[in-house]
Amino acid sequence: MREELLVYEINDFSLNNDELMLNETVFHNANGYIGIRANLEEGYPNGYDTIRGSYVNGFYNISEMKQAERLYGMAEEKQTMVNVADTQSILLQLGEETFSMFQGTILESKRLLDMERGFTSRVVKWRSPKGKEAEIIIKRMTSFYQLSLFTIEYSVKALNFNGDIRFISGHIGNVLNYSNPNDPRVAGESFVHILPEKMEIENQTSYITSRTSKSGLYVCTGVTNLLSKEGANAGTCTIKKEENSMEAVIDSSIQIGETVTLTKYTVFADTIRYDDCKAGAEGEMKKALSLSLNELYDRQKAFLNSYWKNSFVRIDGDDGLSLAVNYNLYQLMQSVGKDEHCNIAAKGLSGEGYEGHYFWDTEMYILPYFILTNPDIARSLLEYRYKILDSARENAKLLGHKKGALYPWRTIMGKECSGYFPSGSAQYHINGDIAYAITSYYLATKDIDFIAEKGGEIIFETARLWMDTGYFYKGRFRINEVTGPDEYTCMVNNNYYTNASAKYNLQWAVQFYYLLIKEKKLAPIVDKIGIREEEIKEFEKAADQMYLPYDEELKINPQDDSFLEKKVWDFDHTPKENYPLLLHYHPMYLYRHQVCKQADTVLAHFIFEDFQPMDTIRNSYEYYEKITTHDSSLSACIFSIMASKLGYVDKAYDYFGDSAMLDLYNTHQNSKDGIHTANMGGNYMAIVYGFGGLRLKEKGLYFAPKLPKEWKGYEFKIIYEGSHIEVKVTKENVIFTLLKGEAKNIYVNDKPYELKDSIVLIMTEV
Repeated sequence: MREELLVYEINDFSLNNDELMLNETVFHNANGYIGIRANLEEGYPNGYDTIRGSYVNGFYNISEMKQAERLYGMAEEKQTMVNVADTQSILLQLGEETFSMFQGTILESKRLLDMERGFTSRVVKWRSPKGKEAEIIIKRMTSFYQLSLFTIEYSVKALNFNGDIRFISGHIGNVLNYSNPNDPRVAGESFVHILPEKMEIENQTSYITSRTSKSGLYVCTGVTNLLSKEGANAGTCTIKKEENSMEAVIDSSIQIGETVTLTKYTVFADTIRYDDCKAGAEGEMKKALSLSLNELYDRQKAFLNSYWKNSFVRIDGDDGLSLAVNYNLYQLMQSVGKDEHCNIAAKGLSGEGYEGHYFWDTEMYILPYFILTNPDIARSLLEYRYKILDSARENAKLLGHKKGALYPWRTIMGKECSGYFPSGSAQYHINGDIAYAITSYYLATKDIDFIAEKGGEIIFETARLWMDTGYFYKGRFRINEVTGPDEYTCMVNNNYYTNASAKYNLQWAVQFYYLLIKEKKLAPIVDKIGIREEEIKEFEKAADQMYLPYDEELKINPQDDSFLEKKVWDFDHTPKENYPLLLHYHPMYLYRHQVCKQADTVLAHFIFEDFQPMDTIRNSYEYYEKITTHDSSLSACIFSIMASKLGYVDKAYDYFGDSAMLDLYNTHQNSKDGIHTANMGGNYMAIVYGFGGLRLKEKGLYFAPKLPKEWKGYEFKIIYEGSHIEVKVTKENVIFTLLKGEAKNIYVNDKPYELKDSIVLIMTEV
C-alpha cells in the first residue's frame, strides 16, 4: 500500500463560492456516527452561500410534507436529518486584526485529506493588512476509536511579529438546515428543526442540550478548549453565555518563531443511543480527555491500518484512478452507520442532499462492498432493516396489503418519506433488494445464525408481500402497477427488474425455510410469524411461474409490458444543457418515452444473470445503452460491470472512469450537497464484480478476470467464509492467494480450483 495513494491534496485552493462549497463536501470529516462539513472555521463574508452543518446518523426531526390533494395513505410528513450544532467556529485574532482568507494576503494555502491517518488539514500562510505574517495549520478528525468525538487542532506560528493572540471558539446551538427551492434533491424550504433548551458550563466545558421541534429527540454537544505552547502558562480561557450559544475566549501571547496551539474537543450524544444525553456527553468528554491528542491520532491510524488491509484497491498504471477509488472507499467507511440505529444515507454524513434518507442504495450498491471486506458492518446494516421491520409491516397495511412487509422507499426511522409515490413508494423492488442483500451476505459468510435470528423473518415477510401484490394469470405470476429502478418510467405492469427480484426473493424464502429446518433453527420464526409449509409451496409456485417479459422480435427483455410501445426519446435534438432531464421536462412527458434515467433491466442482468441466456443479456445491454442518459449516479458503474461481463472492456473502462471521478471532479455538478455514496460502492463493484468478474453463488466463489489495456494490472482483497483472499491481475497472469483462513474452492471462468495457498493462471488462458 503506497502512502501517496491515500492522500488527496489541493494547493492554492480557490475562494470561489462554488469551489468552497464543493470542498465542504470533499474534505468533510465523518465516522459513521457524526459528520461535519469542511467549512472554514472563521466563516465567509456576507453574500457567500454555504452549507454549514454537523450531523448525527439516524438523528432526525419530523417536518410537514404538503400534499396538493390529500389522498388516502400518502405521506404528509417526513423525517429529516438535522444540523445539530455548530462547533467548528474559531476566530483567530492577532492583536487587533482578525484572520480571514478574504482579507490581507494569502501567501500560501493548501487543503489535504490523509486517508491513512484519518484527518483533514488546512495550511495557510497569511499576511495581515498591517503586515503581520503567520502560518496557520488546522487539523480536523472525527474519531473512529471514539465515535462521539470531533477534534480541531488549530496551530499558529508567528513568522515576523511578537504580540497578543486570541482565539474565540464558538459553540452555537441556534442552527438551521440548508434549503434550496430550486433543487428537488435538497429541502425546499428552511425550517427550525432543533431548539436549544439548556446551556451549562462545567469544568471549563460548555454543554448545549437541544431538542427537535417535533420528533421528541434530544442531543447534547459538549466542547472543551485546551491551549498549549512552549514555555510557561499558555494563556487564559473564559466561557461566555450568549443567546442559544456560548463562546470560549482564549488569550495568550506569541513570539517570533513560536507556535501556539488550540485543541478543541467536541462530543455528541443523543437520546436514540443514550437514556440521558447530557450524562452521555459528560462521559464521552471524560473519555476523550483521558488520552492525549497524539494518542487519539495513533488510535485513528491503527483503525485505518486494519481497514485498509482488507479494503485497499490498487490500479497499477493509473495512480489518479487508484487515488479516486480509495477516496471513494474511505468515504464509505466515513459514512456507514456502526450500529442498528442507523444506516448509510445517499449523501453519507457529508451534506443534506436527500435530507439524510436511506434508500435501496445501501443494499444494492454499498452492502456488496462491506459484505466482501467488513462483514460485521454488513451485518449491522442488515440489522437496521430488521429493527424497522414492524414499520415495514405497517407500511404494507397502509398500502392495502393484508400480509407481509413493504419497506419504505426512503426513510430514516422506518416510515415512508417519499412524497411522490409514482417514483417513490411504487418502487416495490426495495423488498427484493433487501432480500437480495441478505442472501448475498449469507452466501459470503454462511452466517446461518443471522438468518435464524433476523434475516429469515425479513425474507419470509417480503416474500409474503409479493404474494399479496402479484397474481396468477394464464399460468404466469404477474406484478402490476409498480416502478422499477428507472425513474423516467413509472407505474408499469411487470417491470422486468421487479419481477426478477421478486422471483429471487421467493426462491430464497423456500431455500432458507428448508435450510433452517435442517439446522433445527426454524421453530422460533414459526412461533413468531406463523410461516407454514403450505405457504412455502405457494412461494415456490410463484417463483417458478414468475413472468419475465421477453420480446421475440428484438430478443431482449423489455423493461416492462408497455415500454417498447413508446416513442424513443429524441436524443439528437436534446440540448446538452437539458440534462439531467428530470430538471427540464415534466415527469409525464418522460414517462411517455423510451428513455432511461439509469440501469434497470441491465441491472437485473447483472445480479440475476442466471435468469437469462447470454445472447438475451447482450441484446438487452446493447438496446438499453442507446436510450440511457445516466442522469443517476447509480448508472455508469452498472454499465461498466455489464460491459466487462460481455467482453466490451474498452466500454467498461470508460464507464468506470466516469463513476470513479464523480465527486472529486464534481462531474454531476451537485457534489456540494454531499457525496454520492451509492456510486462509490458501485465503483468498487465495477472493479471487483466487473473487471474481476466476481460472483457469489450457491456453488461457491466465481471469477472471470479481465484487464483494461490502459492498466498494467490491479489487485484487491476479499473475505469469503472467513478466509482472506487476495486477487492480483496483470497482463501476464492472475494470482489468487489465500492470506488467512481455510482453503476454499473457487471457480475461474467456470473451471474449479482449490485455493490452498496460491494459484497462478496465465492471463491468456483465463
